Amino acid sequence: MEHNDKKRDDSDSNGGVEELEHMGHPANAAEQHGRQLTQARQLFFGRGDRPAGLIDPMVLRSWERCQRFGLSEADGGRGYDSLDRATLHTEQERNHQLLRQSRPIMEQLYEQIRDSGSMVILADQNGLILESVGDADFVSRADRVALMAGASWDENLRGTNAIGTAIAEEAPSAILGSEHFLEHNGFLTCCASPIFGADGRLIGVLDISSDYRNQQRHTLGLVRLSSQLVEKRLFEAQHGRDILVCFHSRVDYLGSPGEGMVAVSPDGQVLAVNRAGLQLLGLRRADVVRRDFSMVFETTLAGVIDRSRRDAQAICEIPAGRDRVFYVRLRGQAPLQRTIGRTYDDLPTAAPSRREPARAPALTLDTLNTGDAALQAAIERSRRVLGRDIPILIQGESGAGKEIFAKAFHNSGPRRNGPFVALNCAAIPESLIESELFGYQGGAFTGARKEGAPGKIQQAHGGTLFLDEIGDMPLHLQARLLRVLQERTITPLGSCKAIQVDISLLCATHRKLREEVARGSFREDLYYRLNGLAVTLPALRERGDIRTLAQRLAEAEVGQRPPVAFSDRAMAAIESYAWPGNIRQLNNVIRVAIALLDEDESLITEHHLPEELFDVPPLPAGMTAVGAAPVAAGALPPLAGTSLDEIGRQAALRALEAAGGNVSAAARQLGISRNTLYRKLGRL
Repeated sequence: MEHNDKKRDDSDSNGGVEELEHMGHPANAAEQHGRQLTQARQLFFGRGDRPAGLIDPMVLRSWERCQRFGLSEADGGRGYDSLDRATLHTEQERNHQLLRQSRPIMEQLYEQIRDSGSMVILADQNGLILESVGDADFVSRADRVALMAGASWDENLRGTNAIGTAIAEEAPSAILGSEHFLEHNGFLTCCASPIFGADGRLIGVLDISSDYRNQQRHTLGLVRLSSQLVEKRLFEAQHGRDILVCFHSRVDYLGSPGEGMVAVSPDGQVLAVNRAGLQLLGLRRADVVRRDFSMVFETTLAGVIDRSRRDAQAICEIPAGRDRVFYVRLRGQAPLQRTIGRTYDDLPTAAPSRREPARAPALTLDTLNTGDAALQAAIERSRRVLGRDIPILIQGESGAGKEIFAKAFHNSGPRRNGPFVALNCAAIPESLIESELFGYQGGAFTGARKEGAPGKIQQAHGGTLFLDEIGDMPLHLQARLLRVLQERTITPLGSCKAIQVDISLLCATHRKLREEVARGSFREDLYYRLNGLAVTLPALRERGDIRTLAQRLAEAEVGQRPPVAFSDRAMAAIESYAWPGNIRQLNNVIRVAIALLDEDESLITEHHLPEELFDVPPLPAGMTAVGAAPVAAGALPPLAGTSLDEIGRQAALRALEAAGGNVSAAARQLGISRNTLYRKLGRL
């Protein structure tokens, strides 16, 4: 949701409190606002005219959305029933981290407005009220309009209101009196500010509601400041084990809710950045996350840490370009202390650069060919239709490399410079596939971005669209997809305008689509439209190039480490194993093996491989093993983390858990010493 990061910020980066303009006016200005609002409602609801200039543009946009939802200003709204206690408890548990970090802020906020006839409300990203605290007199009246935990204040249910409008606009909102779409809510004055998680996604809303006659100055500023404090607490909690680099262009703003924060791994990779940090840097989230620290800031992480060795609370200056500097302070004491203890003499000290990191050679059909006859036949068949408007249906077991094959096909043809867009039809809820595939116009449904969003088909214009697990696509969407393939146009949700698209289509499935057609779960006409060329990828156990494939996967995984090799017994085990999880499972095993190597080791032996590869009866079909327990191969969880150190730590944790906490047994299972296991766990 990168548009969040570029959205206009109404406050200075210090997060200070501002007055809402028309809330701070004297009485005669308030009366004028009331007259303009009355005139605006007469024009909009009575005559159907747009009252431009009479009300805030945000309020007008919300009124127009409410009309599209089919709401009437005279009714009492929809869905005033609240969730039962058990369902509410489930939703609160699902948002436990948001509640945990928000409660202290809500209590502090309420202390500032106590006895003002107000209440403080926390809602989730859908407008469901999770918790509230307020003055008893107002709470009793607010209950009559369901301003209580368990009630939803989404715009399509309650019309224009601060909570729902803040969600729709993804910006702070103040809705005063009759600015509410429903006349029933006209006695309320509400100010709300969205709360964004560490990854930039909207996760909740903080709101102050009161009687319209008791509106207070600074309310919007207070709630905005409080939402920034919640975001700060959420960021710190999520990245408490990482190094936090706090920065600002003004030294006195360090420590304020408006300071920039980036979470950095000990090896210098930026893991996350808060919204204030993006505004200070003037960059998009995609330009910061997963980049090296030196590519974002004009210095290295090692340089910043070196300056903080004597005093971890010291403030240092780093260049920020255009004759500016950032004032920086490091936080995150545990990882920082471990990192400071390292020797940085061996780290590269080249001049800071913002150039792109070196990219691996593009994956092509040629690079996929590692000597297996069946795979080579599939490659040759596919190569003959490169550049032709012929859809390809890729079949094979789960984990056999269908998406890799699709990327290689794209990179080998004339569309290689166009986008490659992939969508897994089985990984997205049925209710979201349509908007993901075809896109939507702003306000097309609850939670839609106000500017709309292009779908995967439109994003793939000029390139390749890859639909994985096409056999799981709902029937009603199969009809729409067939029409797109025939007419080469799409119509986003909520729009009447058709958009021309030029795509090359590749689909993949582990199902037998002929059988699905016979059962009636897949359209026969779409099957024949997709089945221009069918290629079947062999299962890994059927391939004769496992040795070469394992070597290539290891070469791609080592990164900056010296090259690794396999012992004869380790390679023999790899070649003889059945690999129910196919290439995905093999890649996972190799990543763990390399992560378990000590720094001075370069040979993968049987001690670095899972026990099930050696003299273990084969597991039932479709099953594989994680740790000591068999699980479905399709459910094999990928090891998270972007560094081999993190992969090694996760593997050690799994082994320790499988051994019931017995360190010696876990070390024996992994084929490493107790000290090495402790180091993988980060205890030394």
